[in-house]
Amino acid sequence: MNGEIREFMLEDTMTQPPDTLNSIGILKRREIEARMLAPIIEALSQKFDRAEVIDTVRDTIIAIAQQQGTRLADEFGGCSLAHFEDTLQYWTKDDALRIDVVSRSETEFGFNVTRCRYAELYRSLGIPELGAVLSCNRDYALIEGFNPDVALTRTQTIMQGASHCDFRYRMSTKSANTHTESQ
Repeated sequence: MNGEIREFMLEDTMTQPPDTLNSIGILKRREIEARMLAPIIEALSQKFDRAEVIDTVRDTIIAIAQQQGTRLADEFGGCSLAHFEDTLQYWTKDDALRIDVVSRSETEFGFNVTRCRYAELYRSLGIPELGAVLSCNRDYALIEGFNPDVALTRTQTIMQGASHCDFRYRMSTKSANTHTESQ
């Protein structure tokens, strides 16, 4: 990630009030963001290389998501996979995501997204190519901020045309052992 973006984001976080926008629902939040960012991205792409504009937007959103993950762990009082599962209330609010849990333990949490209104939103706005940049790319950074000892594996997304998204979170063995020993 661009070091300048990360530096700016870290400095900016220290001066901003707490983020309370999840109360409106993340689907609505993403719609507001997309309606603002899409024309800005388009305008910047008229003056600068589009790929570079998209890369900068992606890097910035990833930095934001990582910080949001850290704040979520604080808000939910921990960074276990059970705590993370509790955060899904924000992403599923207003039937934004329909998920089927396929595994749940202290070291693993897996689910499939069977309906993604985020993907539907970006298609309806005529910007399906920005969906991954504005939403899906956040997932890896969010969990890294939430708990750097948890790895996300995802092989497909509805945004890319798959029938479902397959989210698989796994706590590192070392971290899981440390957690077990400290109990």
